[in-house]
Amino acid sequence: MSLVVAVVGPTATGKSDLALDLAQALGAEIVNTDAMQLYRGMDVGTAKLAPAERRGVPHHLLDVLDPREDASVADYQVLARAVLADLARRAVRAVAVGGSGLYVRALLDHMEFPGTDPDVRARLEERVESQGARALHAELAAVDPAAAESIGPRNARRIVRALEVVALTGRPYSASLPRHEYEVPAVQIGLDCDRGVLDRRIEARVARMWDGGLLEEVRGLAAHGLGRTASRAVGYAQALAQLHGELDEAAARAATAAGTRRLARKQMGWFGRDPRVHWLDAQDPDLVARALDLVAAADEGRLPAPDVAGPVRRTLGS
Repeated sequence: MSLVVAVVGPTATGKSDLALDLAQALGAEIVNTDAMQLYRGMDVGTAKLAPAERRGVPHHLLDVLDPREDASVADYQVLARAVLADLARRAVRAVAVGGSGLYVRALLDHMEFPGTDPDVRARLEERVESQGARALHAELAAVDPAAAESIGPRNARRIVRALEVVALTGRPYSASLPRHEYEVPAVQIGLDCDRGVLDRRIEARVARMWDGGLLEEVRGLAAHGLGRTASRAVGYAQALAQLHGELDEAAARAATAAGTRRLARKQMGWFGRDPRVHWLDAQDPDLVARALDLVAAADEGRLPAPDVAGPVRRTLGS
């Protein structure tokens, strides 16, 4: 089985374009690792490549969920590993691309998925509504500091899941999280981008979303029904607020840009902590050649040690 080539990093760094270039050069097919691009009809707001933009390269795990469903990392792992098995049988390399760090890890690493209990989860969700996510985050910090640090106080859904796992297993939630050990042999290529440049790219992306019909897309999705995950996605939540009269267009655009910047910092923090990622400058005119050199070196077992410090400082602006 050929090494999976995973293109990772913050949003708006050009991952999709690089993945297409690599897939064409390697005779590969693309596997999506972006949680929001799993959803049918969520196209404009996720910057999903239209079929005509995919250069004839087969793409897997796009448009596999109804927007009323909540995405599940466990379900994704089953689907994604089946795709990899099919590609291996056909002797075709996979190029994985996306910025959802947990989905990348579910694809590549050993990752356990503890069970669920609807009653336990319902009680925790009721407490989020009555007490707020920060109160439950403080509770998580007391029993599992590592999980609390990685999740953050505003991610109510993951806080609830972490406390649910602790209640069901008696073990820290962090004990079930993946280690930086490949179960699927891979080489990860991260795209780094200067913070100022990335912010300008994000502003341009938000403008393209609104100019490209995001409101019409969201209006149609809302008529069909949007689940919790889809309705809270960056861009979609703000577009819904505009449609409901809660924000005007300028405020919705500004809120989306701010939310996307926060997402990019979070993504960089997640991928920046993975010592296996090999970082390249997204603005490098020789980006594709450098990426192909990394793939060749990985294939031949002569990959250099990754640079784990510089890119984190550049994109996070620290």
